[in-house]
Amino acid sequence: MTTKLIASIKLIRGLAYQSFQMGGKLQALLENPESDPASIERHMEKMLSHMENAVIEMRNTFENDRPNELIKLGKPILPDMSIAGRIEVNSYGWLHIELKTLLPHCRFHTPIYLIHTIINLLDDYERSGSYLPRYDDAILIIDEHCNISSRTVYDQDNKGWKAIPNAIKGRVIIDDDQFALEVALLSTVSDIPACHIYILPQAEAGDFFLMRNDDLL
Repeated sequence: MTTKLIASIKLIRGLAYQSFQMGGKLQALLENPESDPASIERHMEKMLSHMENAVIEMRNTFENDRPNELIKLGKPILPDMSIAGRIEVNSYGWLHIELKTLLPHCRFHTPIYLIHTIINLLDDYERSGSYLPRYDDAILIIDEHCNISSRTVYDQDNKGWKAIPNAIKGRVIIDDDQFALEVALLSTVSDIPACHIYILPQAEAGDFFLMRNDDLL
């Protein structure tokens, strides 16, 4: 584990350093009143990209390779982070959110970074002129894509999925009580770790599972 962890930390430091370097260039541009706004925007995007990649790598490294002793230290608050994701309303009319990471361990308090990521995706979707569906009763389906080596939390009851209803309550779902919101935790074997989140009417849950079984999602 030590060799792998060292390699991961080197990668994370490299990504963070690239972000640091880009930050220096960005600062120089900002201090020059004649700088091209388009160049400033490009440097901001590159700085953000490097930092996001470093955070995602650190997140996955911590979940996969942390020393077992850390599990015994109580229930800490996971630091605020940014993670990549995308959102769509698919051809079936269901809301689909894809996060480029897996769910955190529930030994953490409800992760604010996960709530913020989903809220930001919802905000960006609406700002683009698109409309979010809104359900009186819905089923929340969380499908983690991973394999044995990349999974971060082994047991479903140890996954910190409760941040997701908190992020969508009042916007996509009316309420998150047990009758208004059903929840399903699924897993799909994949070499690319990701968390796929679907929100759809409860009456269409059967259609979802049929399409999932036929690889139509």
